[in-house]
Amino acid sequence: MKTALFPGSFDPFTKGHHDIVLRGLNLFDEIIISIGHNTTKKTRYFEVDFMVDKIEKLYQNHPNVRVVLYNELTSSLAKREGANYLLRGLRNTTDFEYENTISQMNRYLNEELETVFLITSPQFAAISSTIIREVHRYGGDVSEFLPYDI
Repeated sequence: MKTALFPGSFDPFTKGHHDIVLRGLNLFDEIIISIGHNTTKKTRYFEVDFMVDKIEKLYQNHPNVRVVLYNELTSSLAKREGANYLLRGLRNTTDFEYENTISQMNRYLNEELETVFLITSPQFAAISSTIIREVHRYGGDVSEFLPYDI
């Protein structure tokens, strides 16, 4: 069975993330959306329990998609979950530079772990969780960018 982790802080989980999961289901038997604690971010904008609930409801008809919370190295979580793949989306070359470095370290820590990059679909390339948080914080409508209601 091909199992992939899709790790991130998902603060919030966007239509771009949703697109990567749906496309990833064509490649993997199971996708584990892994919401991690990011030590570079001091606090979350959206509560993690809120986000878990929204993501689980979004995939309620996809038994091969599940959500886990973790506070450890992604490579360690992959070993524990029996995942040999990391699924990541790339919007641009800046994402690639960042993700490539992380991919190399994950491979060093777990030599059986392969990172698979999917290029973001064009209609979602401009969506970033950071921008969504800022727009929402100041009262803007972000419903067009999220696959669920908030």
